[in-house]
Amino acid sequence: MYSKKTSRKIHKNRRKNYFFRRKVVLAILIITLIGTGLYLKQSISYYYALYFNKFVHKKLHNNETETLRIQKILSNNLDKTYGFDISHYQNKEDIKWDSLTIGNKTIPLEFVVMRATMGNRNADKHFADFWEQAKKQNMIRGAYHFYRADEDPVIQANNFLENVKLESGDLPPILDIEKIPKRKTNKKLLEDLKVWCKIVEETYDEKPIIYTYYHYYKDFLKGEFDDYPLWLANYNDVPTPSPDSDWDFWQFTESGIVHGINTKVDLDIYNGSSWSLKRLTLD
Repeated sequence: MYSKKTSRKIHKNRRKNYFFRRKVVLAILIITLIGTGLYLKQSISYYYALYFNKFVHKKLHNNETETLRIQKILSNNLDKTYGFDISHYQNKEDIKWDSLTIGNKTIPLEFVVMRATMGNRNADKHFADFWEQAKKQNMIRGAYHFYRADEDPVIQANNFLENVKLESGDLPPILDIEKIPKRKTNKKLLEDLKVWCKIVEETYDEKPIIYTYYHYYKDFLKGEFDDYPLWLANYNDVPTPSPDSDWDFWQFTESGIVHGINTKVDLDIYNGSSWSLKRLTLD
């Protein structure tokens, strides 16, 4: 027969063990629920988006001046091919890839250019997803490297080549240069840009496309890359991006309103037909 003291001790231990077992079971259940949630996360997200977060077009607007300027450019270039360019500044959920048009849904967007890498080490966080989505829609794709003028051209070229695997039907590599160096001369910048181009050109056996603003091209690059495809940004009220140079692509606005994209984007014109654009792509 147990004494009262012993009985209380036994009862206390049993009660302690009971609550310990309950905590263990509860912990196992929580871990199981978390594991199941992580395992089903993709499916749950898909069905949530399907039923509760359907794409709804936002009503975007430009001021009257920009609206009229864009309309004039569109009406004067109906025989050209249109596209857009994006980077991580656009959210993935803002783009409905199967319905991208401009001009009151009368002009399809047939190509997309996206930022892939920046400088020596950085890569765009949305590139892989955008790249795959564009392929699913059979759009002509282009990838560009944002060149940092004071960094190393060889490392920058390798950064691009490590992160981008261009395929047949894609545009040639694109070099985006729009900054003036702080620690290098302009002459050294030109030498470095040619190093970047040479490395990338030897990899793909195609000259890269050079992207820059019109005035940057006129002041720093004109005469140095004349045999390279040229993509000029010019947002002024002009009939062409350059009055005195041939051009292949024109980024004519950074405030483009696209049916299928819930944020404003850069819009581009290719100076030719879609058939001609396909001829420019990699074999």
